[in-house]
Amino acid sequence: MTAVLELTGTDQLKDSQGGKHAPGFDLSTFFSYGFRPFFLSACLFAAFAMTAWLAWIGLHAAAGTVREMTIAMAPHQWHAHEMLFGYSLAVIAGFFLTAVPSWTGSKPVSGLSLIILFAVWCLGRLAMGFSAYLPPLLVAAADLAFVPMLMSLVLRALLGRWSKRNFVFLPILTVLFAANLLTHMEFMDWGPGDVEVGNRLALDGIILLITILGGRVVPAFTTNALRRAGKEALPVSRKPLEILSIGSVAALLVAEIIQPGGTIAGSIAIIATLANALRFMGWRGHKTLGAPILWIIHLAYLWLIVGLAFKAAAHFDLILEATAIHVLTVGAVGSMTLGVMTRAALGHTGRVLRVSGPVTAAYILISLSAAVRVIVPPLMPEFYNEGMVFAGISWVLAFVIVSAIYWPVLTRPRIRVGEE
Repeated sequence: MTAVLELTGTDQLKDSQGGKHAPGFDLSTFFSYGFRPFFLSACLFAAFAMTAWLAWIGLHAAAGTVREMTIAMAPHQWHAHEMLFGYSLAVIAGFFLTAVPSWTGSKPVSGLSLIILFAVWCLGRLAMGFSAYLPPLLVAAADLAFVPMLMSLVLRALLGRWSKRNFVFLPILTVLFAANLLTHMEFMDWGPGDVEVGNRLALDGIILLITILGGRVVPAFTTNALRRAGKEALPVSRKPLEILSIGSVAALLVAEIIQPGGTIAGSIAIIATLANALRFMGWRGHKTLGAPILWIIHLAYLWLIVGLAFKAAAHFDLILEATAIHVLTVGAVGSMTLGVMTRAALGHTGRVLRVSGPVTAAYILISLSAAVRVIVPPLMPEFYNEGMVFAGISWVLAFVIVSAIYWPVLTRPRIRVGEE
């Protein structure tokens, strides 16, 4: 079994959910492992931020006005920024703070260090939410501090056990920091800052991260499950195709920096689509249909492939870029992050890797949100506002469901084998 990204080193633990737990919220437990505060806060923030965006859409549709905005940027800019640098970065932090100790055999970040890191993330969200009342430089400092702190903690653990394949994540975190810096440079009216370029770079960095990690977790988790079920046809990974899949997405990131639109980026996007589609076909996704905790990560990767195809179409002016963006953000990022969070939280708290019906419904709601967001604007423009509200409510419901069900999982002590 690969240890590279086996987030849940507890596949063999029996479910003891009837065991005794500390009542209510347990602060020391909550800050004992990075996945706890960051996964729970990511889910809560995803629901809150989308609700705020829906309120703005409703107000705009009703021709209403806001006398005093708490944010200094346009609402759509805040929405994009917080989905990328608020929600997504929280999930990424929870993931790395959980995975890196497994990769390196190091102790997890916990206690005061974790509290400080989490406080910095919260401070960034508050600074962005009340940016109209704060100096732009202060807002930037508060929001930009998180990634360097996360990188320092990740680097310290990685240096304890050298692995070239894992150090690739540090440049990606650097890309995310640079992307956020570009957005704040425009807010501060400094030099070459550009919100749209920063957001595009951030999304490309997150997609590259999903491409790399997806190539590890999807076939690995599927292989483990199929072996336990006695299946002989297991997922296959071919190194040349792995290199092409990841390399083409990385090349697309570079091409979109140099020339955001055009045939070069479009052609690379086509290659990335085909390479990742061939890669995906070898992972035996059809064998996972009876296990939601598995098919969600396959579905997420399928959304990524569709998103890359839509990116190609957008570069050749066949569709709007916004369509491709929402396939990738809502469909790929939303599904993959939800799938990883729900699985890792179960495994690292001693529960069996099986999600309930409501969580399965949350998985479906995310894809429904993506589908409606992508289909309604071009095909049913007269129902634009209704489609946006429906998609947004589906997203909010998904994360409210997961937040409610995983609250005790993430805030109470780990279940012990044989606990009654």
